[in-house]
Amino acid sequence: MLIELPKHTEIFGCIKIHEVQRVLKFESEEVHSELLRGFSKEEMEEILNRMTIVVPIKDEKMHLLDGVLRSIPLGCNIVVVSNSQRGEKDIFKMERDLISDFYRVTKHPIVLIHQKDPGLGVAFKEVGYEYILDETGFVRNGKAEGMIIGLLLAKRIGSDYVGFVDADNYIPCSVNEYVRLYCAGLSISNTPYSMVRLHWRYKPKVIEDRLYFRKWGRVSEITNRYLNMLLAVQTGFETNIIKTGNAGEHAMTMKLAEIMAFSTGYSIEPYQLVYLLEEFWKGETKFKEAVTSGIEVYQIETLNPHIHEEKGDEHIKEMLLQSLATIYHSKLSNEKLRNDIVEELKRNGVIKRKTEIKKNEIMPPINSIDIKEFNKLLDEYSETFIMYG
Repeated sequence: MLIELPKHTEIFGCIKIHEVQRVLKFESEEVHSELLRGFSKEEMEEILNRMTIVVPIKDEKMHLLDGVLRSIPLGCNIVVVSNSQRGEKDIFKMERDLISDFYRVTKHPIVLIHQKDPGLGVAFKEVGYEYILDETGFVRNGKAEGMIIGLLLAKRIGSDYVGFVDADNYIPCSVNEYVRLYCAGLSISNTPYSMVRLHWRYKPKVIEDRLYFRKWGRVSEITNRYLNMLLAVQTGFETNIIKTGNAGEHAMTMKLAEIMAFSTGYSIEPYQLVYLLEEFWKGETKFKEAVTSGIEVYQIETLNPHIHEEKGDEHIKEMLLQSLATIYHSKLSNEKLRNDIVEELKRNGVIKRKTEIKKNEIMPPINSIDIKEFNKLLDEYSETFIMYG
């Protein structure tokens, strides 16, 4: 793969946020220059072999999951965390059957678990991480909760890197590109604390009888603008460096993933950036090694467009509310920015008054979890945990 190297970087304390990089060619020899970086097949495989891809899923079409799994490159492990329906209409059973057939044919290592597995509730309670549980003792619904489960299973496998891919993708080959871009970004990083966030080149929409290739999603454009305004509040200088505020497709080194806090619901991706800025730029962090080593955030534009399931205006409004709530309640924000967010949400028909902007629930880093004890409890009490391969 041949990609641009970052042309511009902005520095916030120990955090470097790099400008968006473009993909120039999918396949390349190894190239090192001031402007370009090419990766050989061997270089990519070295990262792939140390990576786990986590696929959170909830009641998606089977052929979408099938396409995503088939497109993940050979070499990296796969973890599927399902929160799909069980009972009379057992979608989770369909997923399990599909995954079993996938492994039987491909022999690609894959792990499956259901988010509501009672063994997970027991394991989290016993290791003292009850932030993820509801009042009944089960893991709460939510994408962030599924991602945390995926992280812990990636640690169990021994992965150095973890990437996330949404399951509602109508272009399977784009998933293959996502994973390879994770490898490229993580490979050029100069610190063990790095993150790669993908910016889709286009998000096509069907308008009348044709595809229209939009550059930005409705929520992403607004979230990016307010994240950049948050930076401007603190620096006094306008910026547009952040272009991946709602990047569902992203990857991290395990060292960074272990010290990340997580926000529930649709706020998880923008909160990752807010957390880094609060904790490592303006905060007094206990993670001194990360400060010394530095944290790098790469943003890479894909060649493939992203087409996913349209979930309606209410979904968009909820996503916008939770994304901007993260910025509204940030300690880096000020009164003017909060008022601007209120007006933005009113213009978009999301709220009528500012009291509707609730603070998202935050789950602390997983670094305190005793992974050996967690694995032991999971093995003993889980009803749905399966490791293929």
